[in-house]
Amino acid sequence: MYQYQKNNRYFAQVADDIKDIASDELQSLGAEDIKPAYRGLHFNATLESLYRINYQSVLINRVLAPLLSFKCHSDKYLYQTAVKMEWQEFLTEANTIAVFASVSHSAIRHSKFAALRLKDAIVDYFKDKTGKRPSVDTHNPDIWINLHIEQNEAVISIDTSGGSLHRRGYRKNSVQAPMMETLAAAIIKYSGWDGATPLYDPFCGSGTFLCEAYLAASKTPAGILRTNFGFGNLPDHDEKLWLHVKTTADKNIQKITSGLISGSDKNNKAVLAALQNCQQIDTTGVIKINRQDAFRISSLENKMIICNPPYGVRLNNKTDLSDFYKNLGDFLKQRCKGSTAFIYFGERRYLKNIGLKTSWKKILSNGGLDGRLAKFELY
Repeated sequence: MYQYQKNNRYFAQVADDIKDIASDELQSLGAEDIKPAYRGLHFNATLESLYRINYQSVLINRVLAPLLSFKCHSDKYLYQTAVKMEWQEFLTEANTIAVFASVSHSAIRHSKFAALRLKDAIVDYFKDKTGKRPSVDTHNPDIWINLHIEQNEAVISIDTSGGSLHRRGYRKNSVQAPMMETLAAAIIKYSGWDGATPLYDPFCGSGTFLCEAYLAASKTPAGILRTNFGFGNLPDHDEKLWLHVKTTADKNIQKITSGLISGSDKNNKAVLAALQNCQQIDTTGVIKINRQDAFRISSLENKMIICNPPYGVRLNNKTDLSDFYKNLGDFLKQRCKGSTAFIYFGERRYLKNIGLKTSWKKILSNGGLDGRLAKFELY
């Protein structure tokens, strides 16, 4: 038996900034004994809950199933241990693989080197047995394998998600520096939006907030467009149970009213991208998108406003956007009465330019940026 089979314990990779709500989400999907760790959460789950988490989570990046833990003080011992594992239980020489690794405070100092040695062990295992070797595909492999070494304690795991869960499958078109789907979903969670108030994004870009709001309001599983999950490679995978979990979740999808979710952008390419992306999940066209300069919108009263306005790093230039954010603050004060705005500042220095008192602020990094989510109540 492998480690995850003995203790039913898994590891969810999740951004440190959102572990609080990710823990709540895991619990709601059936996880137990959830414990925070570096870059993620350890948890216990049945096979049914594991399937449900992978299919429905909007906040988690990957779920790893640990196969083996061992003391590892050298790359030679890593290779010798890994080459003895029964890899034919997970793949064949006809499959493609990708190995990703992380190392911390260990004798093996470089993650890429650690990943290379594990890859060598897997390849050599099949060469010795069959004379053939699986190929490496770092973009879309049949199976993802993870190695984590911390203080010379190594853990080899199978990625049960089959690649990062933030790739929902709806993003067919994009604009410059789109927000990661998991971060957009987290912002919607922190906003407390429950679908009772119309939601509007006046800087919708390629429509990430709109898509994530639709998934939340309609209870559409985040993985509904994914065609493959890594748990299918586990030796104890139960296809009948997986289909039951999927069917049950799909039956809970709810219709939402036209116009409940809407947005706009002044960039025509962004509008076209948003329309194409939203159509992947919103097949009936209830999400409304139009081309509009945000500052020419006559009124956004009594709405939930959630947006990620332009900022210098995002635009790949050093333009001073102080006046832009002052104008945004004026727009919120003058034309958005009765609304609540949740604005993500990729550069927190612009918070002072908006000229409004925040109800609260939260640190939320985005691709290494020290961003802030701020709530404004517009009386």
